[in-house]
Amino acid sequence: MAPVELSLSADMAAAAAVLVVSYILIFTEAMHRTSVAIIGSVVMIMIGMSMGFYTQEAAITAIDGNTLLLLAGMMMMVGMLRPTGAFEYTAIRMAKLARGDARLLLIYISLAVSLISMVLDNVTTVIIFAPLTILITRILKLNPMPYLMAEAILSNIGGASTLVGDPPNLMIGSVSGIDFTSFLLHMGPIILLTWVATIGLLLLLFRHQLGQSAQQSIDLDENKAITDSTELWKILMSLGLIVTLFFIHHHLHLYPAFAAFIGLALALVLIQPKIDALFGEVNWSVLLFFAGLFIIVGGVEASGLLHLVGQELAVVAQQPGKLLMASLILMWGAAVLSAAVDNIPFTVAMIPIIVSLESHGINITPLWWALAIGVGLGGNGTHIGATANLIVVAESEKCGLPEARITPIMWLRIGLPAMFSSLIVASVFYAVFFEFFL
Repeated sequence: MAPVELSLSADMAAAAAVLVVSYILIFTEAMHRTSVAIIGSVVMIMIGMSMGFYTQEAAITAIDGNTLLLLAGMMMMVGMLRPTGAFEYTAIRMAKLARGDARLLLIYISLAVSLISMVLDNVTTVIIFAPLTILITRILKLNPMPYLMAEAILSNIGGASTLVGDPPNLMIGSVSGIDFTSFLLHMGPIILLTWVATIGLLLLLFRHQLGQSAQQSIDLDENKAITDSTELWKILMSLGLIVTLFFIHHHLHLYPAFAAFIGLALALVLIQPKIDALFGEVNWSVLLFFAGLFIIVGGVEASGLLHLVGQELAVVAQQPGKLLMASLILMWGAAVLSAAVDNIPFTVAMIPIIVSLESHGINITPLWWALAIGVGLGGNGTHIGATANLIVVAESEKCGLPEARITPIMWLRIGLPAMFSSLIVASVFYAVFFEFFL
């Protein structure tokens, strides 16, 4: 059965208007992003209820509890790890490894977060590395801004290479039946090329910030940085449990958030920290921002607008001999939309459309790869395009250094070139080796 044709309706226009106004306020910084998200979510629910396309119940359902609880759990784990001196130890080691070379330090940090994001989700990786990056750059008396942006952008790229590195990948894998090995074999070469191209571009774009010489103190002793080795081992044991569960959580049918809370529960038993102080380590502003944004995007999805866009992107695939063109359109469309809205709702909207095309005799396998590439790379375009981006933006604001603050416009100047260059590289590789993706 062919997909049901949709046309732009008043519901879609109203939902899009709320989304656009919210984004204008966020990007112009006319109001704090969390205030905009809360106000926008309230307006979206009120308009949706009055027009009949959105309800309070649907809004609550739209909030991705797994993402919010994962963020909160890992923030508390980092909060318990911070007093042990583990961050200071790692920061001094990396500072010495860079030997005072600002560019080399950016490459080291970017490589570390990219590799870790392949096996952990990129959000968890950035939660751990963002405060660590601030420490490293303070030791070397460098501006942390380029390092924070680079680690977010390249953790998103690294996470796109594996089945467990990004939530949309898991969703695509569960529906398509693509396993971990196949995912890595197909996405790995593309991600490797885009990673190299992106790190080269970032070194060029940040050439002025990275031109200064790092000032490294040879008197720093990383072994003196650890303040409580016993507590450190307890937390590392809990983190080890979390990492292990992250590897196998899909086999055990566990949400990543629940896996994080299992390790958090173990840490609470072993360490018994002061709960009030621990809750102070949670960035509630970021969590509330995401909750509001989920509600706003949920309203856009409920209006049918995302489905309409996804359907239009998939129509080309039904034309004979146009599968490559359809795949590239899907890739770029998914990337652009993932920079504007969260990639999870768009992936949810696209999956049934792609599945429906199979009944028409269309080989949908290349469309799965195009969708994965698009949503994986598109989040780098804006500071709200990926969760990892918001984490480093919040960290840049919290560090108290004016020159380190990452503004929405600043992100666009770096993120959009990074997104488009990586898409160009991915598209060329995908087109040249298209038969490999069939």
